[in-house]
Amino acid sequence: MRKILFVCTGNTCRSSMAEGIFGDAVKKDTLLNGQFVAFSAGISAYDGDPASSSSIKVMKEEWGIDICSHRARRITGNDVETSELILAMTRSHKEAILSMFPNARHKVFTLKEFAAGVDADRNIEEYNFALDIMDPYGMSAHVYRRCALEIKNAVDKVIEKLKMIFK
Repeated sequence: MRKILFVCTGNTCRSSMAEGIFGDAVKKDTLLNGQFVAFSAGISAYDGDPASSSSIKVMKEEWGIDICSHRARRITGNDVETSELILAMTRSHKEAILSMFPNARHKVFTLKEFAAGVDADRNIEEYNFALDIMDPYGMSAHVYRRCALEIKNAVDKVIEKLKMIFK
């Protein structure tokens, strides 16, 4: 089974929502079901922290996806080594992963880079921050919903790309 790793800062909002959305989509897709598994981690996660209550709520209300059993975990070398693809929420997450694990360069992208088919060179002076998914932590329910929808739209595109690659 191919592993897809989603990474953010604390692994309680964005990456946990992405994991839930991806897992739900793969489970419902006859072509990808059984071929991929999603998991998530954080660059600075406190192991064992639950998903934020706002993340749990928006996922349940919007798509019926239950992430209440999610527990945060810090990214490890084994995570990186065993993942087919690593999708970070922001450029800074991507750079942190590459700083810690430089040999993973070929499989680390921001979620939106991979979804859009863009290979944003990390040395570009004018980075397009629209390729980042901003942290909703501590914000209003409206911000969490907007963030979750942004993640869902990107994950849907990733699913379509994977179907083309692995059919």
